[in-house]
Amino acid sequence: MSIITRRAALRGLAAAPLAVPLLAAAPRPARAAEFELKYGNNLPMTHPLNTRASQAAERIARESRGRVEMRIFPNNQLGGDTDMLSQVRNGALTFFTPSALVIATLVPAAAINAVGFAFADYDQVWKAMDGKLGAHVRAAISRVNLFAFEKMWDNGFRQMTTSGRPIETARDMDGLKIRVPVSPLSIAMFKALGAAPASLQFSEVYSSLQTRIVDAQENPLPIIQVAKLYEVQKSCALSNHIWDGYWFIANGRAWRGLPADLQKIVSDAINDAGMQQREDIKTLNASLQTDLESKGLRFNSPAPDSFRAKLREAGFYAEWKGRFGDEAWGLLEEAVGRLA
Repeated sequence: MSIITRRAALRGLAAAPLAVPLLAAAPRPARAAEFELKYGNNLPMTHPLNTRASQAAERIARESRGRVEMRIFPNNQLGGDTDMLSQVRNGALTFFTPSALVIATLVPAAAINAVGFAFADYDQVWKAMDGKLGAHVRAAISRVNLFAFEKMWDNGFRQMTTSGRPIETARDMDGLKIRVPVSPLSIAMFKALGAAPASLQFSEVYSSLQTRIVDAQENPLPIIQVAKLYEVQKSCALSNHIWDGYWFIANGRAWRGLPADLQKIVSDAINDAGMQQREDIKTLNASLQTDLESKGLRFNSPAPDSFRAKLREAGFYAEWKGRFGDEAWGLLEEAVGRLA
């Protein structure tokens, strides 16, 4: 079995059922635009993020009467996440959509949405990220000379799969060898749950599950589908243990250089497209569960109570409350209820 890289897996989303029609990148105008905005990301053009960004680009060109052109560079054409984060900071790139965990390397407060078992559902996610918590993170982003648009785009909840018995409660995590991304927050959470997390690159996930180096992994459903992890896993717990999203960010200097009327056109188009992309991901996840069930993956929906209790008992929430600070943590709990 060939090893599937993360990039190849994401390209495979082209084969997944999507909630929106395939759109090409916005056409180049015949006359050069007054403002050219370069947007880079790590997803294939067929992903809902790029189909909706294409629609936003068309709207921007139309409503600005050709004064603004947004050019899209998908699928890591301009480099990996670290490269593009650097480029948007130095102005070589106008826009970038890093996941919260990526931008957290620069703005630690941005990782707060990835606190384990913080969000019970999307209602809580958007209450927090469209509300005071999101505003708090955007302010932190602005302090590193980046501008974050008001509406986050969706990357989805992460779910846990196993090759053995299904995960029903926190007790099922004891000693579980589970692959996790190279993220201090994720590693700390699974250790607190009593599991044995192993930080492996995504390219190693399939083979590590196949050879039983690890017995479990966690990822959003689209990744489980395109990487064919259902071939080496039996059960999927819809744990929703971490939610992650994309911040649509801009180089601060470039954004301030746009006239106010064009800022409004661009901002409205991008925020509206983000709201549509959220619905696309919701529909996509529902269709993917049906597809994965047809391939033999069994699903269950564990309650979060025992997991939260275990994390509280292990001091996980108290530790990360200290790291994020009382203000940010208070805003999170305002949306989701008491954690620490």
